[in-house]
Amino acid sequence: MATEGPRIGASALATQPLGGAESAFALLAQAFAERGHALELRAGVAPAELRDGLRWAPLAPGGAPADLVLANRLPRLFRVLPAPAARPRGRGRRILWLHNPGGYLRKPRHLLPLLAAWPRIVTLGASHAGTLPGWLPLAPTIIPLAVAAPFDAGAAPRPPPPPVAIFTSNPLRGLDWLLDLWVARILPLVPSAQLHLYTGAATYGGDARLAARAAPVLARAAAMERAGVRLFAPLPRPALAARLSEARLMLYRGDPGETFCLALAEAQAIGLPCVVTALGAVPERIEQGITGVVAATEDAFVTAATRLLADDAIWSQLHANALARGPGLSWDEVAARFEALAA
Repeated sequence: MATEGPRIGASALATQPLGGAESAFALLAQAFAERGHALELRAGVAPAELRDGLRWAPLAPGGAPADLVLANRLPRLFRVLPAPAARPRGRGRRILWLHNPGGYLRKPRHLLPLLAAWPRIVTLGASHAGTLPGWLPLAPTIIPLAVAAPFDAGAAPRPPPPPVAIFTSNPLRGLDWLLDLWVARILPLVPSAQLHLYTGAATYGGDARLAARAAPVLARAAAMERAGVRLFAPLPRPALAARLSEARLMLYRGDPGETFCLALAEAQAIGLPCVVTALGAVPERIEQGITGVVAATEDAFVTAATRLLADDAIWSQLHANALARGPGLSWDEVAARFEALAA
């Protein structure tokens, strides 16, 4: 398995905030190891090392043929991965695991190594699969992500909490829009409500460009305490789970670049109703009217948000439904689906 991201093991999820793609790579690697596979991870240029019991090597060509060869996001990573074992051109044993919308595969720097490797392409859902260029002669396989501990254990039912909404996604994905709607339309209808934001560049490795782009909206949020807005730093999974289990609902517009949305999957796994719009893949995380609301308009978003903030009976029903649905696939099951592609 190769990635251009940092060398992160699954244990990091308990100690630092991580984005979805980084978390997924670490958790799939751990699941493969727990299923008994000999595993080598490649990233960066640092010397080979062991982390969390897994072997990391630099991004460099060579190595014995492997039963499964997986490139994370970028087709050019196949150039620094060993050949797949036993099959002509390795069809089925080379996998490109996509996390971003697939339009970037049109660019020659991605398309040429993609066609040279001729891998199976794995996407995260139907919406994500729909972002691939229609002329690409490689049909994708859909394998959804799983949530990490402690979200994978679900949660116990709880009574309706105070009217605290929560946002845990990228600040560039609709937070400005949500703040506008909160001040102008939601808070006037539920004056005691608060909006807690756990967001920032730290989730994405402290990316300097993201931090600069997000600075204006984060500064705006920090100045909105009188409107019930509270800005907090991103949290590791265990601490984030505690905050989600105290909240009333998650509010998230979504984004055209959203291909799965672990933030919503985590919220739903812990029984938190969510109100979203139909942008990107976020509707795939919600059972409409059962575990949350996919709002077709701003008016519908406001109506759903204010009702769930104030109506205990409706909140309790959606909370119970989300708990009953459960956390979805486990990472062991995800790993098994990847194995099946190489069978």
